[in-house]
Amino acid sequence: MENLSNERWNELLSQSDNYVVLDVRTPQECDEGIIEEAIQINFLASHEFVSSLENLDKDKTYFIYCRSGNRSAQACNYMNMKGFTTYNLMNGIIGWDGKIVSN
Repeated sequence: MENLSNERWNELLSQSDNYVVLDVRTPQECDEGIIEEAIQINFLASHEFVSSLENLDKDKTYFIYCRSGNRSAQACNYMNMKGFTTYNLMNGIIGWDGKIVSN
């Protein structure tokens, strides 16, 4: 896992075509808006999170964020242990300076 600034996040996304943007916040948090293209899997619902990983493609790269970067860092570490390639958005969505869309 690598912690990424907004600039580096966008740079790596633009260089990849085999990625997933993953929002690990709660559904209530996502109601306030999500980063464009993101899918949501609630990290705090641990059973749901773990079972959802079984449906994800390990050949893809996962760009993961939460509210502040803490939960997403934990999600990245867990997913790395399960064989996924991940990047964490430092400072989460509260530090995001890009487009946010309605969920």
